[in-house]
Amino acid sequence: MSRMIYVLIVVVFIDTFIQLPIISPYAVSLGAGDVLVGAVVAVYSLANMVGNVIGGHWIDRLGYKKMLVFGMVSVALVLLLYPLAQNGEQLFVIRFVHGLAGGVLIPAAFALIGERSDKRRKGKAMAFAGAAIGIAAITGPAIGGGLASRGEYSAVFLFTAALFLVALLVSYSHIPRQRAMSVRSMVQWQDVWLLMRQLPLLQASLAAFALMVSNGTLAYALPLKVGDIDFTTATTGMLLSLYGITALIVFVTPLNRIYERFRSWKLVVTGLILIALSLVIIHYVLEIEWLVLAMLIYGTGFALIFPSMNQMVADASTTVNRGKAYGIFYAFFSLGVVAGSFLSGFAREQFGAPFLFSALLMLSCTALLVLFSYHEKSGH
Repeated sequence: MSRMIYVLIVVVFIDTFIQLPIISPYAVSLGAGDVLVGAVVAVYSLANMVGNVIGGHWIDRLGYKKMLVFGMVSVALVLLLYPLAQNGEQLFVIRFVHGLAGGVLIPAAFALIGERSDKRRKGKAMAFAGAAIGIAAITGPAIGGGLASRGEYSAVFLFTAALFLVALLVSYSHIPRQRAMSVRSMVQWQDVWLLMRQLPLLQASLAAFALMVSNGTLAYALPLKVGDIDFTTATTGMLLSLYGITALIVFVTPLNRIYERFRSWKLVVTGLILIALSLVIIHYVLEIEWLVLAMLIYGTGFALIFPSMNQMVADASTTVNRGKAYGIFYAFFSLGVVAGSFLSGFAREQFGAPFLFSALLMLSCTALLVLFSYHEKSGH
């Protein structure tokens, strides 16, 4: 496995993370109202879902190298349109096209990893991919915020477009070609429904949805919790970074041997339980020390889940349908991103307990995963 694929994953995810601090204020600067600002933020993930599924089909049909090149060039071109937006409506359309174009990249990258990794080391390969995402999550918002600190939002988009093109030029020769497949012309859209009946893929997709809902809960409700105990936004940033650093430590140290020693679905179940525990702690405590502990637990849970659910997708698919499998999986991932903040806002408004609501959802998903595994073992 070429290390350049992990560099590509960092760049692909930086595209998402670098815009987190600036997309809302950029929309406001173009005259968008509250509703349109929310729509501009959400439409990227919604379009990503569509791009994931459509892109997954064409990855199987044309190969991941062609689709990676297509996605990288398309995203770079769309990024150049952002500075040309004159109002919120135009920004909304650009975000939609951006989400569609970007939707092909992540399934293509993970399909490549899934196919090229040795079966016994697949979990570790996925852990390194998780570490690449962690690096993007830590550096992206800082770069975006820094470039836009003087209100020059166009600098963020131009920088990211240039980064995509440079990364593609540097990595192109390192992206392996997919093995020739005489059956590629026989790839059909109907294969999506056959894949949806694969229990490991359903389990992984459910875990992805749950994980991103919990992530959305943190993004929405943790700043409010921190404010309630009289700490600043800097404290929120520190806490969120702490869980990312914890996950990174598991991903890149000898601790990553757990992915070879334990079955993937058991690691996912354990991770979801840990995340539920961390959310319960956050709900009840009022001391910063307990919030630090909660983030350490959350980061450990995240580290157990992310590589394991990706490995489950790789194991549930073949060279013929791996692109579609990752397309379906990351569509659930994107759905969780969209649903997370919405469900957290709903739970806060209705019950005043977004963290408990999210913890209950994590435990419900855990129960379903165990039920699916029992169903698979019993052969029913």
